[in-house]
Amino acid sequence: METHVNSLWNQLNGWLPTVLAYVGQVVLAIIVLLIGWTIINMVIRALDRMMAASHLEPTLRGFLLSVAGLLLKALLLISVASMVGIATTSFVAVLGAAGLAVGMALQGSLANFAGGVLILLFRPFKVGDSITASGSTGTVVAIEMFRTVLCDASNKFIYVPNGTLSNNVLVNSSQADSIAASVTLLIDYNDDIDKARALILDLVQDDALVLKTPAPSVTFLPQPANVAVSLSFWCAPGNATSLVGKYSEAAIKVLKKEGYRLGVSTRTAA
Repeated sequence: METHVNSLWNQLNGWLPTVLAYVGQVVLAIIVLLIGWTIINMVIRALDRMMAASHLEPTLRGFLLSVAGLLLKALLLISVASMVGIATTSFVAVLGAAGLAVGMALQGSLANFAGGVLILLFRPFKVGDSITASGSTGTVVAIEMFRTVLCDASNKFIYVPNGTLSNNVLVNSSQADSIAASVTLLIDYNDDIDKARALILDLVQDDALVLKTPAPSVTFLPQPANVAVSLSFWCAPGNATSLVGKYSEAAIKVLKKEGYRLGVSTRTAA
């Protein structure tokens, strides 16, 4: 019995240095984990303040901070695992292979994500702008990481992938301070064009929404059976649609009142 106890004691004495050494590694790893986690949180908060000071888009700022935090914490966990003797080489290889497979499967979504990042970085448009892209026209109501949401004139919502917006021609009608708008009607060759010019220009003369410089103008373009009369004026981008509708109606009314034959021809088309 005494021999058995001595043998067990000798085994314990042989294991004790190894156990103490491993416990020391675990304690050190826990300390490193706590300190590293705290430092990472401090770094993320500092980055957040820097990005806020540079007026980076909140959506992009939140995403970049999340990615930076995840990457730093993943590196910290891998380092801590190696400190306690866990082999990390195969673990990193598995993560890399999984990331490659996911990337291949989601390459379309990743293209839209990359497009969203580019849009938020370079800002070709912002919420509230009126844009035309990929055959769709509307007001931007939201810029998400994978898509941009437009609202058209019929109050329909259009979802456009960001990859499409970043890789194709895009027209931003709201970026400039002013844009040109026009109203076109058809009058007869026998109608008085000088009087028509005076009547139409008089409509916009006192409108504060119509810019004085460049001045409004009326031009005439011969057609096979009619004469096209066009009122051109400059205004703020947000007023263009309403002003075109307003002066289309007003021009029709004033010309018809003066006896103009809109869209009627006494001339035979060639």
